[in-house]
Amino acid sequence: MTTTVVYPGTFDPITLGHEDVLRRAARLFGRVVVGVAEAHHKKTLFSLQQRMDLVRLSLSDTPNIEVHAFDGLVVDFCAAHQALGVVRGVRNHADFDFEAQMAAMNRKLSTNFDTIIVLPEPSLQCISSTLVREISKLGGDVSGLVSVPVSAALVNIKG
Repeated sequence: MTTTVVYPGTFDPITLGHEDVLRRAARLFGRVVVGVAEAHHKKTLFSLQQRMDLVRLSLSDTPNIEVHAFDGLVVDFCAAHQALGVVRGVRNHADFDFEAQMAAMNRKLSTNFDTIIVLPEPSLQCISSTLVREISKLGGDVSGLVSVPVSAALVNIKG
């Protein structure tokens, strides 16, 4: 039986930090489902389909990773994919505090739910999608922060 975990997020855009956490999870678990959130509450730079496509392109070398859209509770998405829980990347104390609170709430919603924390490589811990969008918007070079397809998509969106 294959062990499945979910890595949920907005991925607007997916960064090298996300990729690092996902590849590590793919080595540990038989199946990793990337849940790309519809994110109705956020104004995203990329559409849901574009974000899903960029995740697929960025991780095309990792066959046990699947990409699906989701809306609603993560615990319900995990149940729909027979996942034991979520993998989350944590860069710093602020991330840890937030993820610890989310893990406790998800466990309250579903007692069969676990959260696995994965630290990205130290050189990638400063990267966030928010910073990538801002640097790109201001004309900075993001090639060391995102994959080639994401970098190209950011250039194309700027026009």
